[in-house]
Amino acid sequence: MNLIRSLLFSVWLYLSMPLCAIGLSPALLMNHKAAMGVIKIWAHIVLFGLRWIAGIKVEVRGLEHRPTGACLVAAKHQSMLDVVVPFTVLDDPCFVLKKELMSLPFFGWFCWKTKMIPVDREAHAKALKDMVTHTTARLADGRQIMIFPEGTRTLPGAAGTYKPGVAAIYRDVDSACYLIATNSGQHWPAKGVTGFKPGTVVFEFLPPIEAGLKRGEFMKRMEASIETASTALLER
Repeated sequence: MNLIRSLLFSVWLYLSMPLCAIGLSPALLMNHKAAMGVIKIWAHIVLFGLRWIAGIKVEVRGLEHRPTGACLVAAKHQSMLDVVVPFTVLDDPCFVLKKELMSLPFFGWFCWKTKMIPVDREAHAKALKDMVTHTTARLADGRQIMIFPEGTRTLPGAAGTYKPGVAAIYRDVDSACYLIATNSGQHWPAKGVTGFKPGTVVFEFLPPIEAGLKRGEFMKRMEASIETASTALLER
């Protein structure tokens, strides 16, 4: 039964992208708010299918720590769901993402329109400099900068390698850093179209880290907070 539900939800997910992108494509000719509205509609459609087809509920905790206005947000990354949910709970999220994603049909169109921040991993030092420059500009627009410090998805319970890019942003924009823990990988597989497991995915906003810490202390506190809280969310 889970296999059938997984396959049906995967169809729902991958059809929702072109249907929303093409059906609501006039938003690409309108302002930022209109384009962001399309992404938010799509995110709610995904969560609707996730609940009623795959049997997976999403719960958001720690809303007293949810940021508003310009800020930096560092989140645990276990599945594609980590990219979807922020559009349903944050005002104007702006993701730091791989440059290659910007060239994808449908998804990439709205990434460009809403000025997500592409990172060329092959550019090394230049990529870091460009990321900070773009981040500063998006913060000036009052947006919430979403970054996955591990850089890629990790399995539930596995600690990833936290990359220094988030520390560079934290230092140069002099911003508090908000944190999100999750257990999403237990129910939404990191790869593939099967393996969705009914249950509850939790996204938890954690107390933010204040601005102005030294790089080493910031990285240590961020990783410890995210990893401890994400591990605590795992269903035994």
